[in-house]
Amino acid sequence: MNAYSEDLRKKIVEAKERGMPTVEVARTFGVGLSSVKRYAKTARQGRSLRPKSSPGRRPKVDETARRLLEADLKERPAATLPQRREYLGQVTGVRVSDSTVSRMLKRLGWSRKKDRWERRNATSS
Repeated sequence: MNAYSEDLRKKIVEAKERGMPTVEVARTFGVGLSSVKRYAKTARQGRSLRPKSSPGRRPKVDETARRLLEADLKERPAATLPQRREYLGQVTGVRVSDSTVSRMLKRLGWSRKKDRWERRNATSS
């Protein structure tokens, strides 16, 4: 579930500050009672209502690696996943699995066709 926007949080706090009962604020904005109480408390403490960043691990592969992989696809269209993984490891110094490389290729719009990689929905000349 995505966090509620800062704008919605401010509206919730404003409604609560105008004296609207907590239950009514929750019903009006379609949020839980706990959320209303938490946002009101946060505002009283003078802290920001901005949603915090989601937890989780940062991706191993950045934009530079993505561009390198794209260039490698054009240069070596018949390379295997292990070969691409080794290439990325040598060039970027980051160790990734074949599955990670496969997911990157899928995000780039490439799919495996027989013995070479082809861009999906590409028009041939």
